[in-house]
Amino acid sequence: MAWLKGLIVVAAFGYGVLLVAIYLLQRAIMYPAPQTYRTAPDAAGLPQAQEVVLDTADGEKAIVWHVAPKGDRPVVIFFHGNGEVLAWRVPRFRELIADGYGLVALSFRGYAGSSGKPSEAGLIADGEAAYRFAAARYAPARLVPWGYSLGSGVAVAIASTHPVGKLILEAPYTSTVDVAAAAFPFLPVRWLLKDSFHSDERIGAVHAPLLVLHGEKDAVVDIRFGARLFALANEPKRMRRFPQGDHVNLEEQGVIEVAKEFLAD
Repeated sequence: MAWLKGLIVVAAFGYGVLLVAIYLLQRAIMYPAPQTYRTAPDAAGLPQAQEVVLDTADGEKAIVWHVAPKGDRPVVIFFHGNGEVLAWRVPRFRELIADGYGLVALSFRGYAGSSGKPSEAGLIADGEAAYRFAAARYAPARLVPWGYSLGSGVAVAIASTHPVGKLILEAPYTSTVDVAAAAFPFLPVRWLLKDSFHSDERIGAVHAPLLVLHGEKDAVVDIRFGARLFALANEPKRMRRFPQGDHVNLEEQGVIEVAKEFLAD
């Protein structure tokens, strides 16, 4: 029995060390910025965009790429995912601006030239700066926050506190706590997670038309979380499920065409 007790003590100690490490390193895990250096839009293949550096309310510098719309077309305020940068979304941006839609694409703090370190409060502050920039130039009814994955939480936060014309959520979640708890059922993530992004608690304050886009084979943010968030949302709303869609291939499944139809309605 002594060896069994020793094994239990070692296992408990190891588990405790794991919990401490996850708690201390969680933001590095949650926000794995693949690129911290700045890439200008023309160098990324989007010379139509103007790079603008915004001041956030908490003193950071947030980069946005801005393309003015044609005529009275809507303006998409794009919030990227946790493991990407704006330069990787250039093909998507090209498709949008080719149809005359405006663009304000935000690079979150700590990503691709924007200053600061990511956190939920920080990313929402960045989103607020991007919204203020857009609202100073275009009527709120023309503004359409579009959040992908992690960015969907920022999009919901902005749309729940500011007037917008429409809202697009791609691979969204109820909260990052729900996603993490499903991925790591052996860890008490609901006690450990600092940044919960509770879109489920914010979506009820959104009254703009909503489009939810989600792949049925998404192994990162299971579609059940997107469906739950959709169920909590106010009308008018629509959800498009992509049977062959996973977390990163929705562009190949026609997500841009569906979004453009929604924008044009």
